[in-house]
Parts: sequence; C-alpha cells; structure tokens
Amino acid sequence: MSHRLSGNEAIAYAMKQIDPDVMGAFPITPSTEIPEYFAQYVANGEVNTEYVAVESEHSSMSVCIAAQAAGARAVCATSSCGLALMYELLYVAASCRLPISLVCVNRALSGPININHDYSDSMGGRDSGWIQIYAENNQEAYDNFIMAMPIGEHPNVRLPVMTCMDGFITSHAVENIELLETDVVRRFIGEYNPEHYLLKKENPLAVGPYDLSPYYMEHKVMQAEAMKAAKVRILEVAAKFEKISGRCYGLFEEYRMEDAELALVLMGSTAGTAKAAVDKLREDGVKAGLVKTRVFRPFPGQELARALAGTRAVAVMDKSEGFSANGGPLFAETRSALYDLKERPYLIDIVYGLGGRDVKVEDIEKVFGRLADIAVTGEIGPLYTHMGQRSKGGDR
Repeated sequence: MSHRLSGNEAIAYAMKQIDPDVMGAFPITPSTEIPEYFAQYVANGEVNTEYVAVESEHSSMSVCIAAQAAGARAVCATSSCGLALMYELLYVAASCRLPISLVCVNRALSGPININHDYSDSMGGRDSGWIQIYAENNQEAYDNFIMAMPIGEHPNVRLPVMTCMDGFITSHAVENIELLETDVVRRFIGEYNPEHYLLKKENPLAVGPYDLSPYYMEHKVMQAEAMKAAKVRILEVAAKFEKISGRCYGLFEEYRMEDAELALVLMGSTAGTAKAAVDKLREDGVKAGLVKTRVFRPFPGQELARALAGTRAVAVMDKSEGFSANGGPLFAETRSALYDLKERPYLIDIVYGLGGRDVKVEDIEKVFGRLADIAVTGEIGPLYTHMGQRSKGGDR
C-alpha cells in the first residue's frame, strides 16, 4: 500500500506495526515527531507499548536498557545532543548485548547550536558497539527500521541497532512510501524470545556487573565477533525482506559502477543529488559512478575495496568533520579498506554539508571534475579539503 508520509511518520508507523513492549521517550529536534506520533497510537489503544516519558535522553536509553534486559523489546528515537547525552549508555547497551532499536535523526552537534543535518552525532558513537544503518530516503528509513530487530536479536549477534536518517531532509520531507501490511511485518519480525533475561526465574542472572580484568577482554572479543557476524546477518535479513517487499538492500549500493573510472563514496540523502550528477556526466561520456554506504557498522571494508578496485580516482564525501587533521570518519574507513589492493585508485576526502550547508548537482560535478584531473595527472593536491564554505575570495 502506498502512502505519502514524512520520514518521522514512517518510522512511527513502523513502530506501530511492530508494537514494541517499551518506548523510552524524550523529545529533541528533529526526531521529536516520532515519539509524538507514537504517543497518539498509545493513547488511542492501537499498541500495547509501555510508553515511558522521562526527563532526558540519558534516561530514555536507561529505560530501554532496563526493559531489554528484563526480556522486553525496547525502542527510542533521538538526535544530536540527545544522542550525545546517551553516549555513556550506548556502550552499556552494546556491552550488555541488548538488541535495542534506536532511530537517530541525524543533526549537527553543538556548538554553536545548530538544528540542521550532518552526521556528527551518530559518528560520535560509531565505536560504541552499535550496528549503524543509514537511509537515503523515507522508504529506506522505514525499511531499515523493520529490518533492525531481526538483525540485532539474532543469537549470533545480540547487538543494538541504530537506524539513521537525515534530519529535516528525510525526517520532515513527505514522499510516497510503500508500506507493508501489518500482519506481514509482525510475521517478519517474529516473537522476541531471548535465551537469558532478568525476569527468567529458572535462570537468574545479573546484567552489567563489574567486569574485572580476568574477564573484560574476553567479553570485548565476544562483542567484536558479534559485529563480524552482524555483516552476514544483515544480508540474510535483507534477502528475506526482499521476498516480502520486492526491495533489495546490500551493505552498500553501487550506482553505475560497472565500468566507472571516477567514483564517489558517500552516505544518506546526498546520494540522490549525486546520482543525478552521475547520470548527467554519463550522458557526456564520463565514466562516473558512486557507492552509497548503507551499513557503516560493521564496516564492509573488503566488499567496498572490491567495488572500487577498478576505478582510477575516488572522492570520499564526509558529512561530518573528524578533527583528525586527516579527514572525516568515512574517509578513514575507506582509505583503510583500500590499503590491501595491489592497484589502488587515487583517493581524496571532501568534507561538506556541515550544519545543513546545501550541496547541489553542480557541486558534485565539480568534484568529478577534480577527479578527472587527478586521474590524468596523478597529482592529488590537498588530500583533505572542505567544500561549500565561504572564504574571503568568495564561495569555494
């Protein structure tokens, strides 16, 4: 069934279809609408969810941790500084192996305060042990959230899942979305039957105890192995999802990469703009393509290296600043992934779009123009640059 929904509405509707046991709810722009819409479902008796309104995002994640540890399914939504306030608890959720489902509506971190989109919030939690999946549009945001629970809850994984979408660009824009029937969603998700949980009287256990040095490293290794297993599980769930939806998802999307010599690596809604630029350049005979990263954690390094192996020059586009003096986080991961290739493409990083700064088709074309020069001359120039900021000489 087709509906016109914003990304926030679509996520709230997916939550309604899933009917989770608990929601930890606290508002923050631009994710506020998700708990608002869902609160209406609760008030109308359309779900059986225990809706817990709390005093902060730190508390909303605390509620989710407690609920999931007790054997319930827990969900929440947040953005920006709200996610940052949860950082401590993101680590707790992951290390306790609690498959909570969180929607991050990506928004720039303060300061100065900014309510528009970039990925600085979720990138700040990239090493917390959460699976991270990013959406290009509203349809993907809805689909990703439905796939989150079967991924995170699998016995080989048991990790929390963060599904991310672009603040205001995706969260508030209205698009046509193909929704699944609720009974189909329920069958796809299935019942949550964890092997161990706090309220299982047959086998009492503690969750989150003090982990001394004789045990801590073993638990971290188990987490690391679970993240490796998550890559396989993500693809398994995607294959099952395709059967019920007709929509196919991988670890990333390759767009016109079959013979591409020049390519971009990027995330989220910018892919739509970049695809338009690629199509335009293809009409002019330029062998352009792009790889849209969907799954950032676990990072598909070997798969990405294979996708880029035949290219001559690649620009990684980071919509968050890494403050490493060497580029952003997507660039660091991509550059590392390409290290073992016998013949590597030239690689540059472009940080763009911070705090909601717009990017246009012609901006993407300029990036490809720079890649074309690099491919011919072999001269990379500055490895890491910013695009779109004002300067004394005008816009760059």
